[in-house]
Formats: sequence, structure tokens, C-alpha cells
Amino acid sequence: MGKKIKKEVEPPPKDVFDPLIIESKKAATVVLMLQSPEEEILAKACEAIYKFALKGEENKTTLLELGAVEPLTKLLTHEDKIVRRNATMIFGILASNNDVKKLLRELDVMNSVIAQLAPEEEVVIHEFASLCLANMSAEYTGKVQIFEHGGLEPLIRLLSSPDPDVKKNSMECIYNLVQDFQCRTTLQELNAIPPILDLLKSEFPIIQLLALKTLGVITNDKESRTMLRDHQGLDHLIKILETKELNDLHIEALAVIANCLEDMDTIVQIQQTGDLKKLLSFAENSTIPDIQKNAAKAITKAAYDPENRKLFHEQEVEKCLVALLGSENDGTKIAASQAISAMCENSGSKDFFNNQGIPQLIQLLKSDNEEVREAAALALANLTTCNPANANAAAEADGIDPLINVLSSKRDGAIANAATVLTNMAMQEPLRQNIQNHGIMHAIISPLHSANTVVQSKAALTVASMACDVEARTELRNSGGLEPLVELLRSKNDEVRKHASWAVMVCAGDELTANVLCRLGALDVLEEVNLSGSRKNKFSEAAYNKLLNNNLSLKYSQTGYLSSSDIINDGFYDYGRINPGTKLLPLKELCLQEPSDLRAILLINSKSDVSPPSSMEDKSDAGYGRSISSSSSLGRSSKDKSNAAFGSPTEDKSEPASGRNTVSKSATKEKGGRKGRGKKEEEKVKEEEEVMAVPKFVGEGSSDKEWCPPSDPDFSMYVYEVTRSILPITSIKEQIEVLAKYVAEKMGGKILKEKLPDFSWELHISELKFQLKSNVIPIGHVKKGIFYHRALLFKALADRIGIGCSLVRGEYGRAWNEVKLLNESQKGVIRGLPPPELYVVDLMFHPGGLMKLRSREADLYRFL
Repeated sequence: MGKKIKKEVEPPPKDVFDPLIIESKKAATVVLMLQSPEEEILAKACEAIYKFALKGEENKTTLLELGAVEPLTKLLTHEDKIVRRNATMIFGILASNNDVKKLLRELDVMNSVIAQLAPEEEVVIHEFASLCLANMSAEYTGKVQIFEHGGLEPLIRLLSSPDPDVKKNSMECIYNLVQDFQCRTTLQELNAIPPILDLLKSEFPIIQLLALKTLGVITNDKESRTMLRDHQGLDHLIKILETKELNDLHIEALAVIANCLEDMDTIVQIQQTGDLKKLLSFAENSTIPDIQKNAAKAITKAAYDPENRKLFHEQEVEKCLVALLGSENDGTKIAASQAISAMCENSGSKDFFNNQGIPQLIQLLKSDNEEVREAAALALANLTTCNPANANAAAEADGIDPLINVLSSKRDGAIANAATVLTNMAMQEPLRQNIQNHGIMHAIISPLHSANTVVQSKAALTVASMACDVEARTELRNSGGLEPLVELLRSKNDEVRKHASWAVMVCAGDELTANVLCRLGALDVLEEVNLSGSRKNKFSEAAYNKLLNNNLSLKYSQTGYLSSSDIINDGFYDYGRINPGTKLLPLKELCLQEPSDLRAILLINSKSDVSPPSSMEDKSDAGYGRSISSSSSLGRSSKDKSNAAFGSPTEDKSEPASGRNTVSKSATKEKGGRKGRGKKEEEKVKEEEEVMAVPKFVGEGSSDKEWCPPSDPDFSMYVYEVTRSILPITSIKEQIEVLAKYVAEKMGGKILKEKLPDFSWELHISELKFQLKSNVIPIGHVKKGIFYHRALLFKALADRIGIGCSLVRGEYGRAWNEVKLLNESQKGVIRGLPPPELYVVDLMFHPGGLMKLRSREADLYRFL
């Protein structure tokens, strides 16, 4: 054997790096290793970073600051599976950090992450890729990127994954995505309902909960509800409700059912299967407030459909809702009240709540919770609308005081609803009086001042329904309620303006309130509103006319017309024509003005502290326009008063009887009586006239409270005379003729047409203005009057004795009276009675004459 020779060991190649084991305790060093080309180093670096990131939010921020995110994004597409898996795991954890999410959106890595959801990838990669997407989808921009890069379809596919974490992450991401309408539409196209329903059978509550929440969102769309019903989704939901162990899912399951109940087909289906009664019984008997609340909400949503309401009523859903009103939970009370509000559209339901429901709702009005009060008031508003029986039931349940108290609530909805209930109740006279006795007119003032247009509208409507009698209007006026009402007339809201106009129209029912409204500017505002084509309404026009009817002076000045129903009372004055928008000064201001060359203002005033004349001699003084004092002829002793004129049974026998029985002869007697008066007596009476007239008109040394319109004893005498002599006449036509002659006689007698220019009435009026030191002249002082003087006097006297006539203003000082009379041939005909014919009364040229009006313009031109 030969000798063994030792083999020499060959040295390692010079170009090979000897293996190096590195142990790093710095994250920065590991982050640098992400730049390595070696798969093993990258894998280990990623593993170390993953463990580091798991420890908390501070570590995630540290990695972000060290610049680890950008190199990691490149590893998502690495060829090595282990490197790619570890990088995906890191992003599943890092994506929960808001700053990391922001950077990921900027780096546009969504395609790379979604690619990890491919079927051939490992389950671990699916888990962390879906976790990353779930975190990214929490923000709107992340949702958009996921949807635009086609992430919804692979996520739906992963709902069938065997791994529960993958299912959970995918379901959570889908839930976030379907908050957007476009995603919900795509979800329907991808047929996602069946795999979501399968997740309801999961053994993991979180997966079931996410599935229910997602169904709760997507079933807001009708197409999704149909798909759910077609795939027996309701059976799954009802089973969850029937399983006590799943009580933590009952609330969400009810939310889905609530959406489904909006469809008539769904309600029919669950009614046929008996599930509707189960549902109502479940809601009524549950001890969990949120379940009861959601059940009531489900009924509310479904009850907006008429057919659904009908089915609910057949299933006696009202009993369930009344039971829920007794819950101790405020949320349940609110939901039940809202459900009752929705069910009120069904007349049968309204009748049911008459005895059961209304008393409980009245009790809820006393709750300390403002939302409960608002919901209860809404239910009562709907129950009492167009239902007098329910309005009575609310009153019988002592609901008036609680409703009035709600008017001071802090919630506008509660105030508006309570006002609506009170308005509904006020449709019945006994209830309205009862409400008024509880101080409604004072309580409604605050809502009238509200800045909310709904509250303003409802409050104004309440005023319109309540102010139907003098006592209510007086209370409203004294409480300062007219001021805000007038302000609401200026509202830009059509409904507010309409209801405020309605209220003003009702309040103008009595003269005093109408005068206050005019003083507050209601007429001016309404006139402005009615001039606008877009702002006016029927109520604003009616309110304006109603106010004018209580202010005939303004009405005649503006319109130039008073109908037979416009009765001239004391205090009326004819200022003459005024243009729209021009303000008519009050009588007091006009009386206190110095005389001027303006048109004389004619005043009607029969109020006087003197008595009717006791003899024909007394009448003669009044006939010449004397302002007679209490010591003059119209203010004699009671002994003289017993010898009153015009057919008094105790007449002075020295006077001819015929002179006391006709109006026409009284003027002759006046002239005779005047001649019998001595010069000294005439001077004495003249002094008395001046003393009485000046203070009345000028008002010197008198306060506002002491001021009163100028008296007119002459007009008082006219009223007395026509009442005694003309009123007993049975023929209306004869009454008109006699009154016309009487008026003409008091205003200067018959005037020939050709002599009209010589009738010096202007000088007479000027003398009166100078004598009275005022532009305001009581009508009785005018002894030389033309058309408009005579027409006004005729109308004023006709109104006192019940003769229906109108007063019409023409041009150039013309005015006339129109009366309606039946032909003699028409009298006694009951059926088919033709309308009465219109006549104009002649007071100038042929006093007492009547001219039938056929062609108004032509006839009046010839007549006047």
C-alpha cells in the first residue's frame, strides 16, 4: 500500500461574500433592509416590521416617519410569495393609521392591494388585503378608489371564503362601500344578496351584525328589497327575531324588516304567512326599548302607503301602538306617536284612537322631554284634522291646558302641532269658547312673534279660528296680538301671508279692532300686497275689503262707491277722491287743521247732547245751520219736549195740522217761524253758535280724551224728522221719492239745469269754512248743496230708516244714489222672480224722480 497523501482544502472564491448573521435592534436599520435585492432579507425585514407595527399606533407613526411605506408598496407586487404575503400583512395593520391611509391614497396602491384578492392567493393574503381595504374604505376618498379599481366584485366573492376573518373584513368593507348610492346599484347587479344572507347563519355574531347592517342600508332601494324577498330573506330575519339567543341582533333585524315593510308585496307575504302578527306581538311584548322603537319605526315607514295602512288596520296594529305609548322609554314613545301620526290617514284607525290613544297622547304633552311633546302633538294634530269626534275626545281628556302650555315650547315643531290641534278643535263653537276661557289669545302671542315660518303660519291660522267673537278679539287686542299679526302680512312666505290675511279678515269683524288694525298700518300693507300679482291672494283681498267696510270713509275715498250694505254711521266723513297709496288722515287731525282752499270735508254725526225740536219754530233755527246749545230750541225743558213735531199727539193746537204731517210743508213753516224771532234773540243765538262751534272744531285747551267730533244738531233733526214722517210709509218707492224731495229741500231746493251755473254753492261752502274755522263741515250746515252734497245726505238718511241705496262718486263733483226696485207687475210673483231694476234718484232737477239705468254711461250723462 502506498503512503496516503493529505488533500489540500481549496480556499473560497474571492468574489463570494461570506454569510453574515445580523441582529438589529433599530427599526431604521430594518427599514433600510427593505431596499435589499435578497428575498430572504426582504421577507425577514417585513416580518420584523409586521411584529413592530402590531405593538401600537406609535410604532405605525414611527414607520411612516422612517419612510417604510413607499418601499413596502413596491413589495406588494414582488415575485416572491413570502415577501408579497409579508408586505400585505404589514399594510393590513398600517392602514388603520390615518396618516398612512392618506399616503397610500397619494401613492395609488389600490390596484396592488385589490390584486391580492385573486382566488389563487393564499388565505392569509386574502385576510390582510381585505383588512387593508376595510380600513381604507372608512373614508370617502378610499371608497371611491376601491370602487373605481373594481374592488367590489372580488370582495363579494370573498364572502364565501372558508376563513371567518376574510368574511368579516370583506363584509365590513362592503358595508362601508354601500353607503354610496352608486355602489348599492352595482351590488344589485353583482347579485350580492344571496351571499350576504348566507352570512346570517354564521356562528360569529360580528359577521351576522355586519351582514344585517349592510342589508339595512341596501334595502332602502326597492330593487334590493325585491331581491331580498325573492331569496326568502324575510324568513331568515323572522327566525332571528324568534331566537332569544340572538337578541343582540334583533334591533338590526327589525331595521331591515322596517325597510321591507314599505313594499305592499312584502306586507301581503308576511300577513299570509302569519309573520305580521308575530312581528307586532314581538314588538309589544319585548322588554328591550330599542326593539320596540325600531318596530314602531318600521310601522311608520310602511304606513305611508295607503294599502299598507289598510292591512295594518286589519291586523289591529293600533293596539300595539297604544301599548307602546305606555313605554318608559322616551324614544319608544316618540316612535309610537309618529306611527300613530302615519296611521291617522286611515279613517278606521282614526276612529279606533278616539277612546284609546288620545288620552295617552294628552298625557305625553305633559312630558319633560320636548321631543316627546312634539311627537304627541303631531299625532293629535293628525287625529283631530277633519274629525270633530277626536277633537271632542281631546277636550274631554283635559287636553286644552296641556296644548296651550305646549305653545311656549322650545321646539318649533311642537308649537306648530299644538296650534294645529287647537285650530281643529275651534271648528266647534262649544270647544272654541272653552279654549278661549283658558287664555288662548294671550298664549298665541309668542308663536306669532316666532322666526319660524311654519309656526307663524299655524299661529295665524289659530287666530283666524279663534277670533270669531268680540270677546276673543278684545283679548287679542289688549294682549298686543294685532301688532305681530300685521307684521306677518309683510312676510315673503305665501302660506304665512295667506293665513295672516285670513286672521286680519276675521279680526276686522268689529269696528274697534278694525280701527286698531288700520292704525297699525294693516290697510297700507294689504294695499301694497294686493298691488303685487305674485304676493296677493284671495284672503289678502278679502281682508282689505273687510277693513274698508269698517272704515267707510277710506273706502268711499278710495273706491268712490258705497253699496246698500255699507251703512253710514256717525263719524263718517267724505274727504273726496284719493289715489291708491295715499294715506287718509284721521278725522281729528282734519278737524284741527286751519281752513284752506282744499275741498270741504263733509261730516256725518248725529250724536248730540240736545233733544229733538219741540216746535216748528225750533226747527227753523236748525234749518239754517245753527249749532244750537243745550239752552237753545233743541234743548228745551221736558215740558217743551212733550210738544214734539211731526204728528205728536200733544201738538200745539195753534199750529196747522197739515204743516206737521208732511215734509214739504215744513220748510214754509220754518220761514214763518224765523220771521217771528226778535233781533236780540237772533244775536244771542249767534253768539252761542260761535262759542259752541270753535272749541269743537279747533279743540283748543282740550286733551285727546276730551276731543270728540263736531256735533251736528241740524242733521240730528233731519234724522228725527225722516224717522217720524217717512219711516211709516209702506211703499218703498214712495219713501224714496219723499226722502229725495226732503233732501233737495234742505240743500237749496230744485235747480233748473240751465240755472245750475248760477247756483252759488261754492260761496256758501267757503263761508261755512270761514265761520267754522275748519275744512270739516257737518252735513247739516250745508244749505246750498249740489250733487255730491245731496247724494251723501240722501245715503246717510236712507241708511237710518232702512232704505237700501248705494252712493256712487262721479267726475267733476258729481255723485248719485242708486236704488233697486221691482216693477209693479213683478210684485207677488214668487217663483222665477226677475232681478230688481236699477234706478238713479234725482235730487237736483226733478227731486224725487227715478230714472231706470239701462246703459250706465249714456243714461248718467243725460241725467247728470
